[in-house]
Amino acid sequence: MLSARLMTAMVTPFASDGRVDLDEARALAAYLVDEQRNDGLVVNGTTGEAPTTTDEEKAALLAAVVDEVGDRCEVVAGAGTFSTDHTIELARQAADAGAHGLLVVTPYYSRPPQDLLPAHFRAVADATDLPVIIYDIPHRSGIPVSPDTFAAIADHPRIVGVKDAKGDPVESAQVMAATGLRYWAGDDGITLPLMAVGGHGVIGTSTHVSGVAMAQVIDDFTAGRTTEALELYRRTLPVFTGVFASQGCMMVKATLNRCGWSLGELRAPLADPPVALVDDFLAAITAAGLPLPNPPRT
Repeated sequence: MLSARLMTAMVTPFASDGRVDLDEARALAAYLVDEQRNDGLVVNGTTGEAPTTTDEEKAALLAAVVDEVGDRCEVVAGAGTFSTDHTIELARQAADAGAHGLLVVTPYYSRPPQDLLPAHFRAVADATDLPVIIYDIPHRSGIPVSPDTFAAIADHPRIVGVKDAKGDPVESAQVMAATGLRYWAGDDGITLPLMAVGGHGVIGTSTHVSGVAMAQVIDDFTAGRTTEALELYRRTLPVFTGVFASQGCMMVKATLNRCGWSLGELRAPLADPPVALVDDFLAAITAAGLPLPNPPRT
C-alpha cells in the first residue's frame, strides 16, 4: 500500500542540448521533498512529458530520483500507455529502477471497451510486485473507468488506489465506499472536496510551488481542523487552479525557469505558455502568501 498523501507529478528537466538533465532532476526532487513537503513523487507522468521521453530516458530519470529521495519519500513511476505489452515492459523497468509504485492510465487512443479494462489492469498488476494506482482521466484518455470496472479489479492485492481526475466526487465517494480503494485527487483544486468524502490526498501539479500550503490543508483536515483547512484552501485555490491556465507542465516549467531554475525547454509539440499567463500565476502565488519557488542554490 502506498501511504503518501502529497505527491507531485514532477516535471522533467532538459539540458540545453535537449537531453534529460539528471542533475537538475535530482535537485528538483530534493526541493520538492525537503522544501515543499512532498512525501511522494510521481516520475514519468504526463506532467513529466512522458509521451515524448524514451524508455531509456524514463529508466535513467526514475533511477536518479529514487537514488536522490527514495529513502525519504515514495517514488511512483508512470507506466501507462495505449499498449498492454508496452505498459508491462515499463512496469518491469520501473521495478528494476527501484520505484515504490506504479501509476497506470487507461489505454488512451486505443480506447478499449469497458469490459476489456479489467484484463488490462490485472495484467499490469500481475507483472511486478509493485502497488498500482489507476489513473482515471477521461478528458485525456478518452475513456473513463466505470464503477463496475473498479469493482471488478479492487480485489487484486496490488491494485490499491486511484488518481481521480474525473471530476465527479459523488461517484468517487460511491467507489471508495464499495471497494476500499484509496483515492488521490488528480486535479489540485478538488483535493479538499475529495478528502471530505473519503479521499486520501493529491497527486498534484501546482504543488511544485504550493506544496507547503497543500500539505497544511491535508494536515489540518486530517487532524479535524476543518475551518483552518477550508480557510487555507480558499486562499490558495487561485494557485491550485491557476497552474491549469495552460497545459500544466508548460506552466510549471515556465514558472520555475522564471524563478531561477534551469529546467530547459519543453519538447514539441509543447512550448512555453504566453508570458502573461506566467505573470498572472506568479501574482497568484504571491497573493496567496506563498514564497516564490527559487532554487535552493541561489
